[in-house]
Amino acid sequence: MSRYLHILPVFFFFIVQYAFCQLPSTQVTTMNKLRDLLQNNSNSKWNSSQDSTNPCSWTGVSCAPNNSSVTSLSLCSFSISNDDDSWSSLVCDIETLQSLNLSSNQLTSIPQPIFSSCGGLKALNFSNNNLNGPLPSFQGFRSLEVLDLSRNSFETSIDSQLNGLNGLKSLSLSGNKFTGSILTKLGNSTLLEELQLSFNYFVGNIPDGITNYKNLTILDLGGNNLTGTIPSRIGELSNLQLLVLSANNLTGEIPQSISMITTLKRFAANENEFTGVIPIGITRYLRNLDLSYNQMGGSIPANLLSQKDLQTVDLSANKLTGSIPSNMSTTLVRLRLGNNSLTGKIPAWSFGNDRPSLAYLELDHNNLGGVIPSELRLFRNLSLLDLSNNQLVGFLPRELGNLTKLEVVLLQHNRISGEIPDEISELQILDKLNISWNSLNGSIPPSLSKLQKLTKLDLQANSLTGGIPDSFSSMDSLLELQLGKNNLGGVVRSLPTKLQISLNLSWNNFEGGIPRALNRLQSLEVLDLSNNKFTGGIPSFLTGMQSLTLIKLSNNRLTGIIPTFRSNVNLSTDGNHLINPTPDPSVVKRKKSVSVGIIVASAAAVVTLMIVSILALILSRRIHKVNHEESQSSEPVVIKSDFLTENSIQRLNLDFTKAMEAVGNPSNIVLKTRFSTYYKAVMPSGMMYFIKKLNGVDKIFQIGSHDRLQEELRVLGKLRNSSVMIPLAYTLTTESVYLFYDYTENGTLYDVLHGSLGRGLDWSNRYSIAIGVANGLAFLHGCPSGQITLLDLSSKSVMLKSINEPQIGDIELSKVIDPSKSTGNVSAVAGSVGYVPPEYAYSMRLTTAGNVYSFGVILLELLTGKAAVSEGSELVKWVSSKSNQDNFDQVLDSTVSRTSSGIRDQMLAVLKVALACVSVSPEERPKMRSVLRMLLNARN
Repeated sequence: MSRYLHILPVFFFFIVQYAFCQLPSTQVTTMNKLRDLLQNNSNSKWNSSQDSTNPCSWTGVSCAPNNSSVTSLSLCSFSISNDDDSWSSLVCDIETLQSLNLSSNQLTSIPQPIFSSCGGLKALNFSNNNLNGPLPSFQGFRSLEVLDLSRNSFETSIDSQLNGLNGLKSLSLSGNKFTGSILTKLGNSTLLEELQLSFNYFVGNIPDGITNYKNLTILDLGGNNLTGTIPSRIGELSNLQLLVLSANNLTGEIPQSISMITTLKRFAANENEFTGVIPIGITRYLRNLDLSYNQMGGSIPANLLSQKDLQTVDLSANKLTGSIPSNMSTTLVRLRLGNNSLTGKIPAWSFGNDRPSLAYLELDHNNLGGVIPSELRLFRNLSLLDLSNNQLVGFLPRELGNLTKLEVVLLQHNRISGEIPDEISELQILDKLNISWNSLNGSIPPSLSKLQKLTKLDLQANSLTGGIPDSFSSMDSLLELQLGKNNLGGVVRSLPTKLQISLNLSWNNFEGGIPRALNRLQSLEVLDLSNNKFTGGIPSFLTGMQSLTLIKLSNNRLTGIIPTFRSNVNLSTDGNHLINPTPDPSVVKRKKSVSVGIIVASAAAVVTLMIVSILALILSRRIHKVNHEESQSSEPVVIKSDFLTENSIQRLNLDFTKAMEAVGNPSNIVLKTRFSTYYKAVMPSGMMYFIKKLNGVDKIFQIGSHDRLQEELRVLGKLRNSSVMIPLAYTLTTESVYLFYDYTENGTLYDVLHGSLGRGLDWSNRYSIAIGVANGLAFLHGCPSGQITLLDLSSKSVMLKSINEPQIGDIELSKVIDPSKSTGNVSAVAGSVGYVPPEYAYSMRLTTAGNVYSFGVILLELLTGKAAVSEGSELVKWVSSKSNQDNFDQVLDSTVSRTSSGIRDQMLAVLKVALACVSVSPEERPKMRSVLRMLLNARN
């Protein structure tokens, strides 16, 4: 027995260790009750398979060392709502709880037990819910250090609700609807380190009292309606690391004292009305500086770009003059100086033996001269190079071929001459190449066909000669080819086969017949062959190209009869020898004078023909009946139909059988988009509905998992926003999905602006539509049930309840379509042509920044009255080529902007927002909350 005594201490150690590694039984019981209550929620991470004896192992649960107590609960995205608040009492029964995270749920109010029984918490997070009304009082939370109520719908001003939070270190109220002035009294707290109040409706000045919080490391006041100047004492915040004042109405100069904050890493004051010069030494300690879209003048300080650890500098859209500093830090990743009045040459930056990090260089819309320096070859990480709209001369440096990470090269509107170097073909991931409106000569290098990722090639308005290289037929990614206004010629034998946006060969010397190769471009929208030497007739295959909206054939040598095109095709054929198919009046007169004998003989033939026709009609009806019966038997099998709405009126009126009958009749089609077909269905009660069939595209539908799809649709059906089309019901079949919506008779925004309805819109209506779409998109991006990113946002997917009440459609597409499964080209899954963000060509990812770009295009449509693809080019490109800071209003729809000076000013303010939305860089586009705020401010 004695030989086992030595193991007793070890045995007792494990017994004691096991005893102290268990939660108290009361907490185990509470946690299991909480799990049982929440596990039925659609997104709950807890279910019956969880180890009921060890809640510390559950997702989102943190415990003290040795699992002695629960200290933290994260119930993020559990689909928790206010339907049953009993969960809150269970949570507050856990006396040891220090941190509670209820973000991204469906709460509209904070349950009362949280206030009465959870006062000992140190951290409380209710962000990204739908909490509304005034801010409740938190005075009972004496120990609270972190409070996050961001991305909700709280409103009214803040008074004393936060008094007494003496230990508060972090407060985030961003993304709400708070009004009044910036709060500077948080009880007696001097410990505050983070204050985030962005994207609200705060007004007035930035109070001097803000500088009393000496421990602040983060101060974010962006996206409000603040006015006045930055407090001169701002430099006293000696621990500040991040200062964001973007998207306000602040004025005056940037205080020099900001450059003295040694801890400051990011300073953003873009989209304000700041004047004066850039303070000397402002980047001494910074990593990120953004002063874009202000009114700042003077020159750029000589040492601004050379500071150690500097990463991004954005000074675009100001009134800066002088030259670009010749010294640059190797750590700089992004430099944006576009839309200023800079002069001189692009510096020949040198870095010794170090390798620069620069990936984005934007110097566009200035007055820079000289040649493109060969030293740009040093920027081996360069992804975007924009030197457009300057006065650059000389040749294209062959060294550009060394920059193999380039994705976008924009050199248009300069004075560059010489030939296109073959070395450009080494840029294997290049997406866009624009060297238009220069003085290039020589032929188009066949080697450009090696650019297999290229989606846009623009070489128009140069002096290029020769023909289109045959090798271009292998460029399967190319969506747009602009070769107009050159000296090209010969017969067009082959073309890139996937062109969609535009093919422009105008103002050249091409000859022969209209290229047969066009027959393969079935997705092409704009074709411009005008001002060439094409001969022969207009081939009939052009009439069958369903995507064509604009065809320019003017001033060629074409002959024959003009074929009949669809009514929505804009066709220009003047300057040829073509015959219109309308009957000649003289021919009609001769027909009337035909002899009586011939008429009698013809009449007899007609009678005989009528008898045969009647018999044929009877027979065809019988055949049709048989075929109809056969087609009925082969209709897709309905798997399930169900309602998504609790509205009793809708449930009484919507008849699924009658609805599917309506879908079977093509005459009920009212709209087709890239991904959907809309039908009009009249119920037996007389009520009308939209029934939307989701069209299969390249086998990219994810409807194999019907349970998952139904759950996604149920989530969508619970959404509530007047600017979003919410599905009322659905029908699943073996082949597709049918969604049911309230019917509207006003058509789409596209119809009203550009299409068959043609009613036109005054500025009041256009502005209301812009606000409505922005509101709906901001709601979807911050949706309580989870962010919804749109796959296809365009003016054709915006329905109009009334002339100024828009509704965003197609919100379900990102839930049922998987772009990675597409076998087609980029725009087959990236939305409508003209709205596709530049980065989609190589990322194929749905992002909120991509939606912001598409919304920016819609804004441009409302401002210009032009379609997203207009006159052979994308609207974004047209606006960029026409606008500059001194004469922005030349792009506005003159029938609207000339109504009054007030309307013109509002339109110019909205244009500023639109241009920010369509920035080439996704990171530079504002969030939709900020966009909505800026649009609201535009009318002030």
